[in-house]
Formats: sequence, structure tokens, C-alpha cells
Amino acid sequence: MAGHSQFKNIMHRKGKQDAVRSKLFSKLAREITVSAKLGLPDPNMNPRLRAAILAARAENMPKDNIERAIKKAAGGDGENYEEIRYEGYGPGGAALIVEAMTDNRNRTASDVRSYFGKAGGNLAETGAVAFMFDRVGLIEFDAGVASADAMLEAAVDAGADDVLSSEDGHEVYCEQGALAEVSKVLEGHFGEPRKSKLIWKPQTPVAVDDETAEKLMRLMETLEDHDDVQNVYGNFEFSDAFLAKLADS
Repeated sequence: MAGHSQFKNIMHRKGKQDAVRSKLFSKLAREITVSAKLGLPDPNMNPRLRAAILAARAENMPKDNIERAIKKAAGGDGENYEEIRYEGYGPGGAALIVEAMTDNRNRTASDVRSYFGKAGGNLAETGAVAFMFDRVGLIEFDAGVASADAMLEAAVDAGADDVLSSEDGHEVYCEQGALAEVSKVLEGHFGEPRKSKLIWKPQTPVAVDDETAEKLMRLMETLEDHDDVQNVYGNFEFSDAFLAKLADS
């Protein structure tokens, strides 16, 4: 598994241990509201909304919060959020894509640019690094729902392109246009996935030394802590020794 994916899983677990929920729930609710506003409020008819609800459930977000976020979309009195993608280079020249949802484009752009600069990187124009990534669908299941072989067989039959299985779970990748269908088929086999969403998958992960990894980790944490930032993707790969140290810290 790529170092970036392992980093995300490690930090995800640490976030749970620290019980830092308020900011996460706010971001999840924002995605639910925007998804419901852009399509139908019925998750069975709106794949993006269904994915947002799955993500919320995976984080144990209360049902009332989810329903409130959906109703907010129909109210017409909520904030109008704009979806923006930022691209840039972090420490060591690592490529980063930042997805944000903001009601103030200037504020968010200024903050993200500042974070990159302080980390020794720089924000670039849209399209500057996106060509190093593929826009694909990702469906995740817990490791215990199936063996690696069973997941691979079912995923291929469903139309997926690749499967990565580890102790952290199963990651199923497919073309972006096939996400809803592949997710539906696999759910019929293994139950509700813990995640089903479109992501930016690096084409060729770049190995970085531990000093650069420390800087990238700090930049990633700073970006993800921002209220307007929904997702951060990178093309870097950490060493096994650094990941082990990170997991134990």
C-alpha cells in the first residue's frame, strides 16, 4: 500500500483516539448538505449524497446530525459553498491536491497559499499537478468482511480495476463513472462499505526521505485541520521505518 494511504489510515486512527469530532462532523455535514442541494435529497437516487452519508456513518456521526444536514439543503437559508481544487508542490517537490468547500474563496486561497509557503512549498495553477493523478472511484471495506482473494474476485466481477488488501482493510478502485454500480454490487456481497467516493490516485508514488516526510506530515495535518478543506491527496511514499515510527508515536 502506498505510503500516503498508510499515513491517512494511521492519522485516521489517531483522530479517533483523540476523540476530535466537532470539526470532522462539521465537514461531513457540509458535504451532505451540498450533495443534497446539488441532487435529490434521497441517497438511493443521489450517489454523491449516499457516499457522504456512508462517510458520516463510518465516523459514527449521529443520525439526527445527518438528517439535519439533509434538511438544511432544502431550507434555502444555509450558506452557499463553492467547491475549489488547489494544486501545488510541498516539501521535496511532492505533488499535492487540496479539495475545499468554502463560502469565501479569497480567505481559503490565502490560507492554503500561506500553508504551502510556510512548509517550503508553493501553490501552483490548476492543472499543474493533476496530470500526475488519476480521478478514480474508491470503495473501502473492513478487513474482516472477506479474504483478499474473495474481495478480488467479487470486485473484478463487479467491474473494478484493482484491489489492495491489508490489515487496514480492502481498497477497491474503479473508473469514476462506474463507482455507483461497482459499489452497489459489492454492497450486495459484503454489506455497506465504510467509504465510497471519488479520489485523486497518484499514478507513480514518489519515495521521500524521513526528514521530508516529517515536513509533509505537518503540512498535511495543517491543511486537513482547516475548516474549509475536505480532502488532501499527495503522490509521496513514506519509508516503512517512518510509518512504523508514526504508528507507535
